[in-house]
Amino acid sequence: MTPFEVNWTREAIDKVLAQVRAYEFPPAPEGGGWGYGCDADFLKALCAYWTDGFDVAAAQANLNRFPQFTTTIEDLDIHFVHVVGEAGGKRPLLISHGWPGSHFEFWDAIEPLAFPSRHGGDPADAFDLVIPSLPGFGFSGKPKRPLGQRATARIFDTLMTQVLGYPTYLAQGGDWGGLVTSWLGLDHAAHVKAIHLNMIGLRPAGPPTTPEEIAWITDFGAQMDAYGAYFRLQASKPQSVAWLGASNPVGQAAWILERFHDWADLSTKPFERVFTRDQLLTNLMLYVMTGGFTTGAWYYRAMLEEGGPVLAQGQRCETPTAFANFPGESIYKPPPRSWADRAYNITRWTDQPRGGHFAAMEEPGLFVDDVRGWARDLLTP
Repeated sequence: MTPFEVNWTREAIDKVLAQVRAYEFPPAPEGGGWGYGCDADFLKALCAYWTDGFDVAAAQANLNRFPQFTTTIEDLDIHFVHVVGEAGGKRPLLISHGWPGSHFEFWDAIEPLAFPSRHGGDPADAFDLVIPSLPGFGFSGKPKRPLGQRATARIFDTLMTQVLGYPTYLAQGGDWGGLVTSWLGLDHAAHVKAIHLNMIGLRPAGPPTTPEEIAWITDFGAQMDAYGAYFRLQASKPQSVAWLGASNPVGQAAWILERFHDWADLSTKPFERVFTRDQLLTNLMLYVMTGGFTTGAWYYRAMLEEGGPVLAQGQRCETPTAFANFPGESIYKPPPRSWADRAYNITRWTDQPRGGHFAAMEEPGLFVDDVRGWARDLLTP
């Protein structure tokens, strides 16, 4: 383990900001808003703030708030946050992010999860937190070819058990992190006591069998037709989007911001109030400054090369599984319970009052409360 701090050079920062300033915005359909992609007015305003208002030094200081390390596993450098909380090593929790998020998604949840007494909570609810960057993302190493979620689960299990020395642990994840966590529960049940998801990743063998399952998978197909072009491109020809985005921070911003907009819960407040500009830009810089935009796109193709998330006939993740349903999900709405039960040993299902795809970032309080409640349930006979 090597201690790690974010240390972007002034030269590298200035290069990115110069590219943003020099960007020539193409025409956008009048009145198109977000309907044709990233909203032009929002993107222009964010880029103006990026170059003239965003405090990169403050963002770096924020990214360095918590202890971080790198270690080498299977010839790949893995970056991770490691916060030993009030649990003092007794309640390790591995949290995995997805795309186009990052380890920064969980920044507002770390303190309450690790040190609940500082936030009016019970010290008995504290965790040791381990929050890695997925291979190819952020400050983790970049694989030479696509490396998928099942392989990531194997690497993260090694991180927890061999590098950090936790014989058993809990795991949580959403988006790709939900699939990584699911593979942890399936393949590494000897070490993983229970898992918590805010997106269902694995699929049972066989077709839908009830009217509710048929309706759900039909709606999922319709949502993918409307909003899933990004997925089909990155799962088939990810290098195509890499060529477009390389050395183009504004293009990367547009591609990523569209997902944050379309996947957030906008039912009670506008996009501009769901995330701050500093949050969006800090997360974006973790792609722009590290080359993660390219290898992050590869992660989709890697899923197919690993064989996909469909289980074999009779196979199920028997590790106790909790699911937190945040209602603002757009594409990735949860399946009917009957479908989920065929893929997982569901022991807890909670319906949240609000929040979308980026649960810990959008609603950190609800996220923390549900994770705490799940861990308490595990101790209840």
